Amino acid sequence: MQDLTPIFSMRDLTPILLLAAALGTPAAFAQTARPLSEIAIYPEREASAQAVALNESRIAAEIAARIVALPIEVGQTIARGAVLAQLDCRDHELSLARARAAHDAARSRQELSEQQLRRARELGAKGYFSREALDARETEFEVVRADGAQAQAQLATAERAVTKCMVHAPFRAIVRQRIASVGEFATPGVPLAALADAERVEVAAQVQPADRGSLAQAAEVRFTGSAGPRKLRLIRISPAVDPQARTVEVRLAFTGDPAPPGSAGRIAWRDPRAHLPAETLVRRDGRLGVFVEDAGVARFRPLPQAQEGRPVLAELPAETRVFVSGHLALQDGQRIATASR
Repeated sequence: MQDLTPIFSMRDLTPILLLAAALGTPAAFAQTARPLSEIAIYPEREASAQAVALNESRIAAEIAARIVALPIEVGQTIARGAVLAQLDCRDHELSLARARAAHDAARSRQELSEQQLRRARELGAKGYFSREALDARETEFEVVRADGAQAQAQLATAERAVTKCMVHAPFRAIVRQRIASVGEFATPGVPLAALADAERVEVAAQVQPADRGSLAQAAEVRFTGSAGPRKLRLIRISPAVDPQARTVEVRLAFTGDPAPPGSAGRIAWRDPRAHLPAETLVRRDGRLGVFVEDAGVARFRPLPQAQEGRPVLAELPAETRVFVSGHLALQDGQRIATASR
């Protein structure tokens, strides 16, 4: 059989409640007001988040050489300075030997030229060496000294090239990908491996613009994901709003061991600002608000940000007495006898 019981909304019941209040049915509609400090709630907020490595690097060789070893595996955690790749260094070692020999020869020529210049100055002081010949010796010494400086630079370049035969991890990292293979020819700028920073890990979260204030004031923020809960501290809140999602990006740091990069989860925090419970809200003249007690008179306080069925930020003094029962039948300016507690 079809149920013919009528269904009433709170809006439909409002006239009935008003009539009952006017007729005086005190047992059903006694008003009770309590201080905001006693009824305030502090709702928990949350937002989707992900642990992200600050460095996601594709490490490349800096010299051209054949790869002779690639001692890393995908998923492996390696220390800072660990060897990622070893390159065939024989050509560069030969270049280093040539540069070292050229440097030694230039140094010997410079020493000889310096001795000749010193002797020429001694003879010139005694009148046995012309001014023109002395100037020539000085010019020759400067040229030889410049050759020595050039040979020194070439030696340093060759030594640096040899050090690049071993490719090292720039930070403690997780190996994301082995891009090259042993036997391939490494070219400068072409990646050998992809690494994710294992230590410098942050949490990136997408937060509603309205929640920025509560997050900035929160005493504690937690990240919950597959790796378990972890405490966070706020680093920064972006002032830019994503035009598609209408959210702002927030970055937070782990206070202890970080979650693995790429871990998805949620951040949660408790809003430190006092909120009014949803059941204290009433609608009058199309506006949502609450009734407060003012010297024995009920006063309606509109709350523009209020939404039905949800707690609302209480922008009222903590000592404000808010009606928590019997308020559905109240009217602004109505004198009442409260059952305050």
